[in-house]
Amino acid sequence: MQAIDSSAPPALRLALELGEVLPYLGEPRWYELLSGGLTNLNYRVAGSRGEVVVRVGTANAGLLAIDRKNERENSIRAAQVGVGAPVIASIEDPPVLVIGFLEGTTLCAADLRRGHLCRAVAGALQKLHSAEPFSARFDMFEIQRGYLKIVEENRFWLPAGYLDHQEAFGQIEAALRAHPEPLVPCNNDLLAENFIASNGEIRIIDYEYSGNNEASFEIGNIASESNLDLATLEILCEHYWGRKDPAKVARARLWGTASKYGWTLWASIQNSMASLDFDFISWGMEKYRRAVDEFGSIELKSLIEIVGQ
Repeated sequence: MQAIDSSAPPALRLALELGEVLPYLGEPRWYELLSGGLTNLNYRVAGSRGEVVVRVGTANAGLLAIDRKNERENSIRAAQVGVGAPVIASIEDPPVLVIGFLEGTTLCAADLRRGHLCRAVAGALQKLHSAEPFSARFDMFEIQRGYLKIVEENRFWLPAGYLDHQEAFGQIEAALRAHPEPLVPCNNDLLAENFIASNGEIRIIDYEYSGNNEASFEIGNIASESNLDLATLEILCEHYWGRKDPAKVARARLWGTASKYGWTLWASIQNSMASLDFDFISWGMEKYRRAVDEFGSIELKSLIEIVGQ
């Protein structure tokens, strides 16, 4: 914990001077840098009345398909349905978002793999997906193509054989687009750490990649990020959809494969542009290896056939 004085980061001090912040926070007392941010710096600030989180965006957001205005608007809509943190204030330049601090436990992948939280997670997703439509569309296939263009034009790192799987990626796209689900407001980046267990319910934070998307992408991406086994994914789908549905499970699995393939390129761009001390190559290769395994799986054809029916 550090005192809030002239040595505090300028963007943090600027945020705390906003007129909307002081009535919520009260007199600022201390701050600390929260761990985990890869595309922003997150500061927890305690005051005499409450606590806030000040999110300061990094400079390469545009290359990563992050729209800070979109993030703010969608964070507000998530808060309105009681699943996101309250939005208190924002600044466009520098990109700063001030939200209320959610007291609770940050989940990890192991928590989700145990399966006991599937019902609560599904309930949180249903809340989020019932929000007012978000202000943009998130399409992993378009995101992947945009990322690939950036990587190739700048000669960034690309895993060996990456382009060999473009055909399989295209087959998945064709199958998923054949009978699309209705679009709902999605977070689209639900690693376990973006779930907070707070006061007996699950809250969802971090709306950098939020946009209208299929619920099955949200579920499949959760399974991908936390490496859920098939049985746990089936339980999560059953709680979300209210029934056992092999077609929904298959759809989520294909979206999970597509997300791993796309996020691999996110790691490439971050590896070349970010100043953080983080091993983006190892992170990306873990995603890529699992995607390759799934592209080569004997199940891929049957999954494509199921969702294409």
